[in-house]
Amino acid sequence: MFKWMLACALIFASLNVQAIDDPWLALQKTAFAARELNYQGVFVYQNGNQTRSVQITHMNNAGRELTRNVVLDGQPREVFSEGSDIVIFNAKHNKVVIEKRRGQNLFPAMLPTDLNVLKYSYTAKFGPVERIAGREAQIIDLVPNDNFRYSYRVWSDVEFGLLVKMTLMNHQNQAVEQIGFTQLSMLNTHDLNWFQPKIDLTKQYVMEEENEVHHVTNNWVVANLPPGYRKIDHIEHLVPGKTTMVNQVIFSDGIASVSLFIEPMKKGIRPKMGHKTVGSTNICANVIDGFQVIVVGEVPAQTVQQIAKAVSFNKQTTAIK
Repeated sequence: MFKWMLACALIFASLNVQAIDDPWLALQKTAFAARELNYQGVFVYQNGNQTRSVQITHMNNAGRELTRNVVLDGQPREVFSEGSDIVIFNAKHNKVVIEKRRGQNLFPAMLPTDLNVLKYSYTAKFGPVERIAGREAQIIDLVPNDNFRYSYRVWSDVEFGLLVKMTLMNHQNQAVEQIGFTQLSMLNTHDLNWFQPKIDLTKQYVMEEENEVHHVTNNWVVANLPPGYRKIDHIEHLVPGKTTMVNQVIFSDGIASVSLFIEPMKKGIRPKMGHKTVGSTNICANVIDGFQVIVVGEVPAQTVQQIAKAVSFNKQTTAIK
């Protein structure tokens, strides 16, 4: 444990010395800070007409990263994560459904620790210093090198490096999505009593029905991915209300992500075709060889359209449960 703490201290010391002159080093400090620091606060997520407030508590206990998010608006909802393992307590009518998920890049840990994957697609530039949630924050812009991704404006806490706000900007330099702290404080405790759900004894707690999931390789392929994007996962799962398996292929450039959904067409069901924009999300639907293809992502329209048109089926398949 001592060696791990010493290594982290050396990394932060190095970044503190150098981050002033290089925006990429400042972003590296921000990526580590979200995962290594102990903090508590309230952040607000805005996308189109949707607004949501969330209370967050985060602690790194000797390398064990723990987070609890409590949604403060609408139906009660608590999200617990340990590393990439996520458990959701979702209140639905007279019961609470416990759901299990895998995830990454949850606020404020939205930057990858390996920033080399971003340098191909973005240019990092310093902006001015602004005040966010009562703290001085350095603006760093991630400007795309092409039209296949949006730009990101990052506010990094001057003292600790923590990401305190991030805005997604379209090609007209308009904010299409925003997430940021309205309250923030650092924690000086190792008490883990907070890392447990609030139990409502008047409700029944049930586990979500587990769907069969396979991780798949060499099945559906996209011959012409937009530059900078790569496939990071391919799963096959049964969606509630459907009788056939749905393929989901996930692509990312390190910060932006796109999901490709593929399922066989059914007789009598009208296929979905065309393009739709909802807030920062673009959706493109197509039909290929009797399969419904839908591409969804918080990326420009041309990105989802290119992926939707470039899908093909590779008959050599392997499924790993």
